[in-house]
Amino acid sequence: MRVAIPGKVIETFDSDGMRVGKVRFNGVAKHVCLEYTPDARPGDYVLVHAGFALSLIDTKEAERSYSLLEELRRMDKLSA
Repeated sequence: MRVAIPGKVIETFDSDGMRVGKVRFNGVAKHVCLEYTPDARPGDYVLVHAGFALSLIDTKEAERSYSLLEELRRMDKLSA
């Protein structure tokens, strides 16, 4: 199973001819390839897997994903 994580686009720029974005994941910012999401703009949420933004998602869906990930994290702590 593969998991894509939602992140918020902070800025976009060109890096060696490739569209890249600085994307924030729960406080941590990473550079992500935006070639598959050419419409992504700062303020948008994208689903990211292995350093590639695969699709745009709305704010409500991003928040729902964050809630589910937090719930899984808490469940993992309980089973440890």
